[in-house]
Amino acid sequence: MVTVDLNADLGEGFGRWTLGDDEAMLDVVSSANIACGFHAGDPAGIRRTVRLAAERGVVVGAHVGYRDLAGFGRRAMDVPGAELQADVIYQLGALAGLAAAEGTVVRYVKPHGALYNTAQGDERVAHDVAAAVAAVDPSLVMLGLPGSVALAAAAEHGLPTAAEAFADRAYTPAGTLVPRRDPGAVLHDPVLVAGRMVRLVTEGVVEAVDGTLVAVAADSICVHGDSPGAVTTARALRAALREAGVRLAAFAPGA
Repeated sequence: MVTVDLNADLGEGFGRWTLGDDEAMLDVVSSANIACGFHAGDPAGIRRTVRLAAERGVVVGAHVGYRDLAGFGRRAMDVPGAELQADVIYQLGALAGLAAAEGTVVRYVKPHGALYNTAQGDERVAHDVAAAVAAVDPSLVMLGLPGSVALAAAAEHGLPTAAEAFADRAYTPAGTLVPRRDPGAVLHDPVLVAGRMVRLVTEGVVEAVDGTLVAVAADSICVHGDSPGAVTTARALRAALREAGVRLAAFAPGA
């Protein structure tokens, strides 16, 4: 039986501002990429999301990002290597402490936003992130795009890796994500999203924006928790995968 994980970016509310429906999404996904306070999230909100994940048996992952609350971590930054490594280590420590308080542990790492995008192709940034993660816990799984520099760097630092696809994002013919600033980069039709991901999991291909089929191998599928209709999309995806005979399970060991 084919198995795949579903992940979502959660814990991104801040103070009085709520972003996404973490509780509803945690009833759907098997892994949660939880903000660590640099791009989004505050300690109380992050802890609540960790608690909800633990109650549901959802695996907790660290969604580390640039120190960019104002830009939601989506602005490219040139952070020196030593500083970037310290920032990643700091975020991992913060989430690990909150996870321990709720009786669970952090099992994987997924960079967020601009840090994610940069690490997929920038050797220096990829190695800085990987080195920081390995220094904290070499058993943590690095989640990233298949065939990326980020996953290659993680493997070089002795980290286990997992590849992901994006349910609600359009793909280029080269197998990369269409930039968010481009029209049609984010997909909102639950039926379309579900059909694309069932095909990806069962056939190993996704349709690019030009209509060509791109080979994509993925251990996990991401649904962005802050997108409009995210919960509806995630539920439709989960139902379609199950109907297609796909088993849903977290990719991280010990889950």
